[in-house]
Parts: sequence; structure tokens; C-alpha cells
Amino acid sequence: MSPQQVQTERWFVRHGVPTMIEGYAFARHVLPRMVPSLAFFTLVSLLWLVPVRTIGSGWWILLGWVIVVAVAVRLVESVSARRRVRFSPGATVVVLILFALMPFTVPLLQVAVDGTITPPPGGRLIGVLGFVVFFAGVFVLTMLGTTYGLGALLGRALRRTLADLRNSVHLVGRALPALLFVTLFLFFTGELWQAVNRLDWWRLMLVVVLFAVVAVLAAASRLREEIGRVEQDFSPARLRAACLGTPLAGAPIDELTRDGTLAAVPLTGRQVRNLLLMLAIRQLVQAAVLGVALFAFFLVLGILMVTPETAEQWIGAKPVPSPLIPLLPVALLRIATLFAGFGAMYFVVTSMSDSDHRQQFFAPIIDKIERALAVRAVYLAVIGGDRSARPAAPGRSAPG
Repeated sequence: MSPQQVQTERWFVRHGVPTMIEGYAFARHVLPRMVPSLAFFTLVSLLWLVPVRTIGSGWWILLGWVIVVAVAVRLVESVSARRRVRFSPGATVVVLILFALMPFTVPLLQVAVDGTITPPPGGRLIGVLGFVVFFAGVFVLTMLGTTYGLGALLGRALRRTLADLRNSVHLVGRALPALLFVTLFLFFTGELWQAVNRLDWWRLMLVVVLFAVVAVLAAASRLREEIGRVEQDFSPARLRAACLGTPLAGAPIDELTRDGTLAAVPLTGRQVRNLLLMLAIRQLVQAAVLGVALFAFFLVLGILMVTPETAEQWIGAKPVPSPLIPLLPVALLRIATLFAGFGAMYFVVTSMSDSDHRQQFFAPIIDKIERALAVRAVYLAVIGGDRSARPAAPGRSAPG
């Protein structure tokens, strides 16, 4: 494996598209990057062994332990990424067995720490089952997050959020008027205030999650069309521009595109899902910035225009003050949250369909995906050429 290929695969991992690596497999690529996270949850789970009576006075010790473990795991993760750790089949089996034994090891250690204990009937079994569910959930979520580069995607999205905040005046100025046109009159509807006032917070959060799901599904359907368009445009100029700033910057683009363009290799289902996740996270982070602005706007609007007497008339009862902010009624916080979630969803949908919004908000995200696909095309062509140029193994004839 050439150094250029290794560096390019690291570039894919850093940019949250590790599935673009050729021959991407669980044992070779996913599990080695999972081990630091699994080790973190394993070490933190040992906090269960700390007697409960000491937590009140020494909670800061537990917090320090978590921070130390997190920093150590992060250092190990960075070192393993640079050295490209690969597990043999035997080492893979050992790692999986050790983690599978943790749900039973921690309760046994608890018994050893506390001495002889007499748990209630079924208590020990319930505790073990709880640990099994916890560690199984950790393993599945870590595997999915590592497979699709969720950590890298979130990190890049959060860093990009700073730029969004700096440009928030432009973002809000372009998107807020259309959103207010859709939602402003509903804000002064008494029936809506009554419904929101009776709505529990967990139900309201489910509604916001439903808005997010609709936004992601809309983005997914649009992305599939974009992928089909991008794959047909691998001209030398586009490939050369995409590879700037990557380990493939010095790739022989002219030689790889003798016929004019580079043939596109169809994406697998896992690669399409990775790109969908990339788009969804970026869109949701961008929508969250606008959602916060909408929440603040409706909060200020409610404080200025909805007096306690008006709120009581709309709700049909005296407004209940918020436990966190006693000066604000709970109904106002809930209705501001509802409109913020709806406005964020509306923004995501219109940013893909409306031509002006698409150019401002959706096109930059598609440009990132276009670049990832173009770099993948050059990467596959380069490693394909390297393999065809290798001498035949002893005792085998070179391919004709």
C-alpha cells in the first residue's frame, strides 16, 4: 500500500466519509478505530464500583477520572490513527470477547468490592441484564458512529457552526422573513396556545424530532438526485480542483483521464448512507442556528405583545410560570419551541427547492459532497493503476 493511498484514506476518515475507502471492512477499518471509544466506556463503567455514599463528597474525583480517561483515550486514538493499527483475526476475536465479558465482569468486581451481599430476589439478574443492554447498546452505537464517521462529521459541523454564527445576520436576514410570513399569524391563535399549554415537554420534543425526520427525508430524496448528477461530471478540471489540498494533489489527472473524463464507480448502499448522513448533519446544524434565532424572536415577541391577561384569555386559565425562568409562562416557551422546530424544518425544505435559497444555503453542502465523490474517483483510479503496475507474485503470471 503506497503512502499516498494511506494518506488519502486518512483524509476520508477526517472528512467523515470513511466508507469511500476501497475494501472498507469491519475488522480492518472499523474495529481498530472503535477500540479507544470502547475502552473509554469500559473504564468509565468501573465508576459503578465506587460506593454510592462517597459520591456526595467526592463527585469531583469521579469527574476528574472521566476527564483523565477521555484525554488518555483521545491520545491513544490519535496515535493509532497515525500508525494505522490493524488487527489480526486472532486479535479481533480477543477484543470482541473481552468487551462481551464486561457486562459480567463489572458485577463480579462489585461483589468483590462490597464483600458478601444479599441482593433482593432477581436483583442480581436484573443488574446483569442491565449491564448487557448497556454494553450492547454502546457497541452498536459505537460501531455505527465509527462506520459512518459520525464523530468527524459532528466535529466538522460544530466547527462550521462558528462560521454560521458569524454569518448569522446574513442567514437570518435571508430566511427569517419567509418563515415569519408562514408562522406569525398562527402565533396569535388562542386555540394553539391552549393546545401547547396542555402539551407535556416530552411530547413537544417528539414533535420537534418529527420535524427533524421530515427535514432529513426531504434532504435524502434530493441528495440521490444530486449524486446521479455529480457522478456524470468527472472532467479533468473538476478533478484537479477537487484534489487540491488533499494527498492526491499531485495525482496524474491528465494520464488518468486520457479519454476525456474519468469513469464513475457506482456507490454502494453504505456509501450513499454515509453521504446522506453528511448532508443531514450539516443541514440540521444549519437549521439549528436559524431555529435558535426563531426561538429568540418569538420569545421577545411574546414578552412584548402577549400580556398576562391576554395569555390567560387564550389559555383559559392563569398562565403557569416556568420553573427555570419564573417571569415567563410555560406556554410561551413551548410555543416558541414549536415554531422554532417548524421554522427549521421549513428552512431545510425550502433551501433545497427554492432557487434563491438553494444557491445560498444548499449549494455549499452539495459542493462538499461533489468534492468527496471526485476525490474518490481519483483515489480508485490511482490505486487501480498501482495494482495493475505491480509485478506478478512468484509462480503466477501477470494479468493479461
